[in-house]
Amino acid sequence: MKRAERTKLLIEVGRELALQLAANICEQYDVQEISPPKEGLVMIKMRETAQKSLFYIGEVLVTETKVKIGNHYGIGLVKESEPELSKALAIIDAAYEAQLPETILWIPHFEALAQQLHINQQQIKRSIERTKVNFDTMAT
Repeated sequence: MKRAERTKLLIEVGRELALQLAANICEQYDVQEISPPKEGLVMIKMRETAQKSLFYIGEVLVTETKVKIGNHYGIGLVKESEPELSKALAIIDAAYEAQLPETILWIPHFEALAQQLHINQQQIKRSIERTKVNFDTMAT
């Protein structure tokens, strides 16, 4: 599983799981904190549709953490002020970079998270479609 997909699943539907997985890794391995959780601002780019030019729409607060397991580094970056989740994501990232055997056992957890995210997205889609206006029926 790719880093972006794994991170999205953990942030959107698996926050508690991320904390548990990170705690398990911390119990079994020496996790060094390279950069403790710190807050910062990131500029958000957007593409203007008419002229296709890029511009900055604004800033977003993020929390970033960097850790090391052995010779392998991991990074955790989340929106808002969430130092625990940021650190957990960094530890999980480093575990995957180090190809720790525990990561193989995590596959079913990520598959379940993917299913849960799909269900959540379908529910949101249905709620939006319920309120959608059909302009064809409004014509007289």
